[in-house]
Amino acid sequence: MKKGMIIGLSIAGGILLLILIIVMWGVGSYNKLVNLNESVNSSWSQVENQYQRRADLIPNLVNTVKGYANFERGVLTDVTEARAKVSQMNVTKEVLNDPQAFAKFQQLQGNLSNALSRLLVTVENYPNLKANENFLQLQAQLEGTENRISVERRNFNEVVQQYNVSIRRFPTAIFAGMFGFRYKEYFKSAPGTETPPKVEF
Repeated sequence: MKKGMIIGLSIAGGILLLILIIVMWGVGSYNKLVNLNESVNSSWSQVENQYQRRADLIPNLVNTVKGYANFERGVLTDVTEARAKVSQMNVTKEVLNDPQAFAKFQQLQGNLSNALSRLLVTVENYPNLKANENFLQLQAQLEGTENRISVERRNFNEVVQQYNVSIRRFPTAIFAGMFGFRYKEYFKSAPGTETPPKVEF
């Protein structure tokens, strides 16, 4: 009887130890996923900060350019309208979990980038504007912001990659599914950017 009891206690102890190991592993996996998710959110905030910085620079740039009476109004209108559309979209953390909303956000930002590029190309036809100190400072700030946006988008994609790999690896994928950790979208280049633009004089 004693020998049977000892064996029973050993089996029960082994089962409890196995359960404890599984629970501890589960807690560790869950905490890792939470940390990665927060890294994605933090990186997303940095992307948003740079987009906001760009949006804040645009009115000053447009007002500086407006001072030149014969400047193409259509270009200014395009920039102003693109900025307005970006500002109208309510961007929350949920955008990261909604592929359609994320694609729309990316498209609106791409449209604004294109409008700004057209503005800066058009400025080449206005030597007085190109020599204006305010314009030159705003242009330098805008170019710096575009570089920061590029860096933050790259950083965001790297963090998203770590997160997406973690939620898809077995056995962490089991916990990811149970606790609602879903795939996050990457920033992608706009369609057509793989083809170099044609420059004609």
